[in-house]
Amino acid sequence: MLQPNDISSFWLPFTPNRAFKASPRMLTRADGMYFYDEAGRALLDACAGLWCCNAGHGRKQIADAISRAAHELDFAPTFQFAHPRAFELSQRVAAMAPEGMDHVFFVNSGSEAADTALKIARAYFQKIGQGTRFRLIGREKAYHGTTLAGISVGGIGNNRKPYGPLIPGTDDHIPLPYDYATMRFTRGEPKGGESYADALENLVALHGAETIAAVIVEPFSGSGGVYGSSAEYFKRLRAICDKYGFLLIFDEVITGFGRMGYAFAAERYGVTPDIINFAKGVSNGAAPLGGSVISNKIHDAFMNNSGGEHAIELFHGHTYSAHPLACAAALATLDIYRDEGLFEHARKMEKVLEDGVHSLKGAPFVADIRNAGFAAGIELEMDSKAPGRRGLDAIKLAFHEQNLVVRVGGDTIALSPPLIASESDISKIIDGIRGVLSKLS
Repeated sequence: MLQPNDISSFWLPFTPNRAFKASPRMLTRADGMYFYDEAGRALLDACAGLWCCNAGHGRKQIADAISRAAHELDFAPTFQFAHPRAFELSQRVAAMAPEGMDHVFFVNSGSEAADTALKIARAYFQKIGQGTRFRLIGREKAYHGTTLAGISVGGIGNNRKPYGPLIPGTDDHIPLPYDYATMRFTRGEPKGGESYADALENLVALHGAETIAAVIVEPFSGSGGVYGSSAEYFKRLRAICDKYGFLLIFDEVITGFGRMGYAFAAERYGVTPDIINFAKGVSNGAAPLGGSVISNKIHDAFMNNSGGEHAIELFHGHTYSAHPLACAAALATLDIYRDEGLFEHARKMEKVLEDGVHSLKGAPFVADIRNAGFAAGIELEMDSKAPGRRGLDAIKLAFHEQNLVVRVGGDTIALSPPLIASESDISKIIDGIRGVLSKLS
């Protein structure tokens, strides 16, 4: 068994490293709904890895696809060259997006997808002769990855404060459409909320519409605490963007590929954004892959305003964009989602998860419970002397005493089970969380 002094070289992300290395939580194998530790103990996965293993773990179909791809074409550049799987996958993803969004730009992560979308938004307005539009509007409690662009439009303080000054034109954030006084313990997405979208009008009055390029929002705020929003709210955002001519970006890195019961939450809410970002579930977490689905309007502006056919339309990309192994993993993943009806299954299981988490109301230290789609957040009362302590304690108790792997953001326990979860699996998760809550102090 590894000892703390054997694991000093790896600096873990978003982790209190000193505490972890004093008592590591090692995951060595995974299959179906379960992780396994070094002793072979089964740990029920309540967070789909990191919001990504939507089809569960150990999918032979995906592993075989990666293996075949590695033997056939281990790497191919997509700067001035390409390979067939990149085109096949782009067609599959575009077909799942709303009508009029037929183009896909591949990257390697949700962070890179956010960066890509924001760059494309600014460059688009340059292309159409509206170069004064540079402002990028985020939302409170939003998470758009960890690049400087992502944290600039993001709305989680701890992700931003150590790294300023941030990117110019990103200081404005519209409010999260959530009122603790009236919306605590709401089942499902809170109703209404259009007035929160109207805050965009204030920014137009302050800066002028001619300076605003895009608004970026998550269908629900995942890392920020699982805060859902209504269809009416998103429709109002869409209307305001149309009114003033700026773009609407949906960051669906978490919500894409079934978490909201559809390929994308845009379909759930009946709203077509200009750009949809995706990652995580597209490859079931088996290989790093992300991207942005781009509207035809934006794509055509680049194609028609970049000089002759010899000219590069977009000076952007990554060495591993559309990596052959990642594309193979994603194609196999999309086949599983389709063949097993996992998006439809997630819709059916939403109510089971909702009933389960809301049964925890009144348990020790529970300050709020929120759910949206097949995900939920259980907010704990914060220890004013040590913010985040109860969240970390919840992870430890879940792992060591309840055989459960959970995700926390601050003092909020986030649940996002694989889409294959049964009623029995959800019941075990809820019982485990109840046990965790009973031991918190």
